[in-house]
Amino acid sequence: MSKIVIIGSSNTDLIAKIKDFPKAGETIKGVSYFQAMGGKGANQALAAHRLGGDVKFITSLGKDTNGLSTLEYYKKEGLDASLSLLVDDTPSGVAMIWVDEKGENSIVIISGANEMLSSGYIHEIKKEILKADLIVLQMEIPYDTVKTVCDVAYEHNKRVLLNVAPARKLNAEIIKKTHILIVNETEAEIISGERIHEIGEQAMVDNLLALGAKSVVLTLGSKGCIMRNESEYHKIPAFNVKSIDSTGAGDTFCGALAAGLTEGRNWKDSLIFASAASAICVTRLGAQPSIPTADEVYDFLKKNN
Repeated sequence: MSKIVIIGSSNTDLIAKIKDFPKAGETIKGVSYFQAMGGKGANQALAAHRLGGDVKFITSLGKDTNGLSTLEYYKKEGLDASLSLLVDDTPSGVAMIWVDEKGENSIVIISGANEMLSSGYIHEIKKEILKADLIVLQMEIPYDTVKTVCDVAYEHNKRVLLNVAPARKLNAEIIKKTHILIVNETEAEIISGERIHEIGEQAMVDNLLALGAKSVVLTLGSKGCIMRNESEYHKIPAFNVKSIDSTGAGDTFCGALAAGLTEGRNWKDSLIFASAASAICVTRLGAQPSIPTADEVYDFLKKNN
């Protein structure tokens, strides 16, 4: 099986279930509250791991209660996070998440120790990173770190899957060194400077390919996803499920896609597998608690074919 190295953020999620989002200056009563592990990097790593991938996860945590309990949690899950940083004097990252009764969310992230995952540390562990067949990145760690990983991977002909979330503009060189670019509609618009409603989904994907990415996956929420590269095109419809909480659905999709591709599935089957995993995810509350296992995805696909 091909190896996946996922480099990214780890947060403790503080999740409040609410009826409606408050207006500015308004105080509301919540429905419920709970705490769970999260962070885009960690979500994607756990998804890829639960869904059959051979995963090594690299993150940065504070030497605090949240950080130490997070490492213990990864150990119990069987997720290899042995190369992660533990830093003094900087708290572990947290995310404050509101989820309304429609399953929509609003998130505030305090990066904390995630900001300590530096380019210098990447160079220290470069040999371990280069054992990967696929390197997965997101944008909740420092931009310079993402750029350094892309540079190192490109220099050694390693494939990079980059999920541009949270959304931001990207240096053209990063895009050119990316084999698989995964974006939602907002992220695509920020990168390209174009509006999907003005140019259409197909043209948006073509524009991102023109910037240098080898393959582009545009996720469209309830409309599914589109994938294109120089030799293949796929449009995969979303599965029809009742959404309870969309937190972590995009990360589950990315992790599942990485697992599928490194297990030898073709593009179409990998996209269907990832879409099924994210569909299961939105029917559950929380990011990591909602990530399904491979067996759950196989059962779901049998029932929804």
